[in-house]
Amino acid sequence: MSPPMVAPREKESNLARLLGSGSAGISELLVFHPVDTIAKRLMSNETRISNTAQLNQVIFKDKAAEAIGRKFVSLFPGLGYAAGYKVLQRIYKYGGQPIARDYLTTHYGKEFESVFGKKTGKAMMHSTAGSLIGIGEIVLLPLDVLKIKRQTNPEAFRGRGVLRIVRDEGFGLYRGWGWTAARNAPGSFALFGGSAFTKEYLFKLQDYNKATWSQNFVASVAGSSASLIVSAPLDVIKTRIQNRNFENPESGFRILTKMARNEGFSSFFKGLVPKLLMTGPKLTFSFWLAQTLIPAFDNMFAGR
Repeated sequence: MSPPMVAPREKESNLARLLGSGSAGISELLVFHPVDTIAKRLMSNETRISNTAQLNQVIFKDKAAEAIGRKFVSLFPGLGYAAGYKVLQRIYKYGGQPIARDYLTTHYGKEFESVFGKKTGKAMMHSTAGSLIGIGEIVLLPLDVLKIKRQTNPEAFRGRGVLRIVRDEGFGLYRGWGWTAARNAPGSFALFGGSAFTKEYLFKLQDYNKATWSQNFVASVAGSSASLIVSAPLDVIKTRIQNRNFENPESGFRILTKMARNEGFSSFFKGLVPKLLMTGPKLTFSFWLAQTLIPAFDNMFAGR
């Protein structure tokens, strides 16, 4: 009978997790918010783009004919909502996944090892913890809704401030929560799983926190790419649910049916190439930074 699985030490302090994930979220926001706006506007577009002028109109909207400087500034709508959402999201996701992973290791480590084997079981725990955290991410949905509407459909605000919108819409701000959870579960599973399997099988690491910055980078590329591909169809539906006017909502199933009928199967992967080329580096950047900074902060505090 094999002994119970004893995972190598990866239990960082919660303060290190908070600082590392928060720093990653702030850095990602400052560098990649315009990229996120472009991806959301492309996903929200329901027409076929056949030339550069149409692409320009979709991306820059009413600023399409303006000078390049004004065009660039137009890619920063919803920055306040994005700041609240993105930083909290990264703290919750990157800082929360290790907590869920520790829980699974303590209470279900032997079961994972029995089913998947020692090495694969460890990576599967990272994946499962990420999936659970991804589902719980829907608590931040209202901030995401406000950010996406500001990026893609600013007319939905009609001069109302945040407090007025929250008072008027209430739980309507959680519209699409089921689709969001369905998108986050496999997406976060693939994100943390892709990284864990890369560290386990490519770099053969016993302790994932011992990964070098270059190993973290490669693992982050693998995880973020897998996450974007797996979650792409549900992400398009989620975005279209959230970008509509408050008074004219549409169900996810209705959107799915219309997309299949009017736009074809490829519509479920709209924006995937820009996401892989632009949002992919954004997710890779923040995930790599979090995986690098959390152990660094933990070592710094441990050395005091």
